[in-house]
Amino acid sequence: MRKLTYYIAATLDGYIAGPDDQYDFLPFEGEEAAAILANFPETMPTPAREPLGIADRAAQRFDTVIMGRATYEPGLKLGWTSPYAHLRQYVVSRTLISPDPAVTVAGDPVALVRELKGQDGLDIWLCGGGKLAAALRDEIDELIIKRHPIVIGSGIPLFDGPFTPTNFAPAATRTFDSGLTISTFSKVLPTADEQS
Repeated sequence: MRKLTYYIAATLDGYIAGPDDQYDFLPFEGEEAAAILANFPETMPTPAREPLGIADRAAQRFDTVIMGRATYEPGLKLGWTSPYAHLRQYVVSRTLISPDPAVTVAGDPVALVRELKGQDGLDIWLCGGGKLAAALRDEIDELIIKRHPIVIGSGIPLFDGPFTPTNFAPAATRTFDSGLTISTFSKVLPTADEQS
């Protein structure tokens, strides 16, 4: 079965963007950028793939991307109606009308993810945002967090929803000289005793 992976950049204090959706303060350079391009080339927006030299690079992990409307809209301002044209694209919104036939709009994120998990293919990338991640918390199988050594004080949290403790176990961590860490966590499934 396909996994839903929340692959996202975050600050030390747990924000994925600033209070006004700022994200350009998170660096993308050097050995960290090379590692991301080598291991997650499909997570680069289609318009950036050729300038980054990865236009022909095959997907490593994901063939589908899901994002919230707030994650989708900054690309629209740049004219990117299909920001990840190399992937199957879904935007979760109850009001958006898709401006591009390659982008499917869905209103119920849980139903969407459950349907996608039952289909053949590579894993599913949840690329943002915090409210959507909170709505899909029970469906997320894996977290991959690129944690930058930056503190911003306020903004959009990794999970923007109600208090709901959910356990994940560390699976791998890679640390770079800059202080960036890329950490992978797998969902801890309840034991038989906990399910009853």
